[in-house]
Order: sequence, then structure tokens, then C-alpha cells
Amino acid sequence: MPRSTSSSSSKGGPVTLAMVARRAGVSPQTVSNALNSPDLLRPETLERVRHAIDVMGYRPSRAAQTLRTRSSKLIGYGVQPTPAGSATPVMDRFLHALSQAADEAGYRILLFACPPGGPTLDGYEELLGQHEVDGFVLSGTARQDPRQAWLAQRGVPFVGFGRMWSGRQIGDWVDVDGASGTDAAVEHLVALGHRRIAFLGWPRGSGVGDDRAEGWQRAMRRHGLPTRGRRAQSVDDIDSARSAIKPMLDAGVTAVVAASDMLALGCYHALRERESAPGRDVSVIGFDDSPTAAILSPTLSTIAQPMEAVGWECVRLLLARMADASAPPERVLLEPFLVVRDSTPAVHPGPSGPTTSTAAR
Repeated sequence: MPRSTSSSSSKGGPVTLAMVARRAGVSPQTVSNALNSPDLLRPETLERVRHAIDVMGYRPSRAAQTLRTRSSKLIGYGVQPTPAGSATPVMDRFLHALSQAADEAGYRILLFACPPGGPTLDGYEELLGQHEVDGFVLSGTARQDPRQAWLAQRGVPFVGFGRMWSGRQIGDWVDVDGASGTDAAVEHLVALGHRRIAFLGWPRGSGVGDDRAEGWQRAMRRHGLPTRGRRAQSVDDIDSARSAIKPMLDAGVTAVVAASDMLALGCYHALRERESAPGRDVSVIGFDDSPTAAILSPTLSTIAQPMEAVGWECVRLLLARMADASAPPERVLLEPFLVVRDSTPAVHPGPSGPTTSTAAR
């Protein structure tokens, strides 16, 4: 029979449910009730059993719980490969928050490897076939993503970190409103006096990238500012971004909103190649508030995503779906926020108007 091995008795063996029962002066069934149906016990009995559990460090066997409840208490999460030379601190924060939220709810995150390329069903079929997870958290949602429909058809609980970017929306999801973030970036730059504001984004067709571009475009139109010829695109790579933004700089833009901090760093490089300074000569705003943003020179203004809230909301929605499979789908869109640093300095007007080279031209 499976036994807990997470704690040891004074004799060196694992602490068992029977040992807890002896210490608390109750039956093993009473200890089981304290763990699984505490409402059946009198408060004083429940307190005595919980005290014995805490003192002895007893942890219920996951295998035994699975046999009893047919719940593994595991949530599957597919880890997608990171390109060589790239870092994913933002997703690291999400995974930490997800794991912490799951842990507090009595669940564990089971990681499995996803193949390179777009989202596939690899890994999901195997885990379901082995009955090893109670549900899934999806990330990296993309156009033509097959996972949501496949899981929904099989009645498998899931929640997406990210919207479905094409077709009918399926299931629950949590996402960050990227358009709201880039809209706020433009508002900040306009308030500083900028009118020639470029957008440095990813190639068209990326759901997340197009969403962030839409926010820039929406804010520019609201202020009556031109967008034609002001949008550059690049893969998420410093050298590519440096090359992509050069025509915008040649055209005399005074500020750049980038779809990621990585793209913003490419803009820094392009400015320094032409002996210009980020912030002083051209204001730059990134997206993600990666650790690099705070240590660049000048420090990078950027849009921060509430990744901790995303992780907690994903667990909340998934547990709710597990509890009620027939409930209407819930979709949560969280607001990012602007972190102002040295790459967008305030403009100090003199008697004849703004005196810094970041002023509107």
C-alpha cells in the first residue's frame, strides 16, 4: 500500500496515518475525516488531530488520495523551448506564481516538454492517456491553435494564458491587455510633447504582437498623429531590431514604442551607432519590464505585465472549471501598467518652448 514518505518518525521510518491517530488519541478514520471531511468532526477533535499532524509533519500520500478521489492533484503545463540566446524572465515569473497558487490550493504543476514550433497536441495526449493530470494550463496561444478545441471535445478542464487569436473563442482564459499598454505608452509620450512616434513590433500575424500594435495605432489616431510609414517590424532579436528601426530614425521620429524590451534594446544599439543617446535624443519605451530594463543606461521605461496576477487567475479559473464543467466560460483581461524610467525624460520648456532634443519636431 502506498505510504507518505515526506516526513519521518523518531525511529527513522515514514510517519503514517495510524501513528498520527495514536498521538491524537483517535481512530485512523477520524484522522482521515480531518483531512478529507473536516466538517464531520467536532471542533475540539479537529483541532487535536491537526495539532498532531503539524507536530509530526505528516503529509498524506498523493497516491492514496488519487486512488480514493480519482484526482491526481496535478495540473499539466507544457514548457515550450526557448531560442538560443534568449531569456524568458517574464514567463519565469508567471510559472512561479502559477506554481505558488496551485500549491496553496493543494495542487502541483506537472511540467512536460513541448516540441519546437507552434502549439501541438504532443504531450497532452500522453498525459491524458495515463490519467496523470486533472487539467491543463495553456500558454503560447497562437492562431490556429488546436489545443483548446481538442481538450474541450474531451471534457478536459483547461485555462489559457492568452486569448485564441483566430476563430471562435473556446473555454476560459486569462490575458494581459497589450493594446492598453501601448496606448498608455503613446499617451505618456504625447504628454511629453512628442508627435513623431514610431512603433517597433514583431512581424504581422502574431496575435500578441498585433494586439500591441493596435494600441499604438489607436492612440495615435485619437491624437490625430500619422501612422503611415511609422511602423517597423522585426523578430525578437537585438540585431534585427537595430536594422529595422534605422529607417524610422532616419525619418526623424522623436520616440519609439517597442513591442518588447528586447526590441527596445535593439533601438538603443541603433541610436548609439549614430552617436545619439536613448532618452536624450529619442525617447524609447519597451514592453515586459524585464530585469534588463532597470539596469540599462539609461534605464528603460517599459510596460509591466501583472504576471503574478495572471498565474493566480489561471489557477482560480481552472479550479472553478473543475468544480463546475457546465458553467459559462470566464475570460479575464488584466491591465498592464507603465513604469517610467530615464529613457523618457520630462521635457523642460524654456522661454521659446522645449529645450531638449526630445521635444516635438
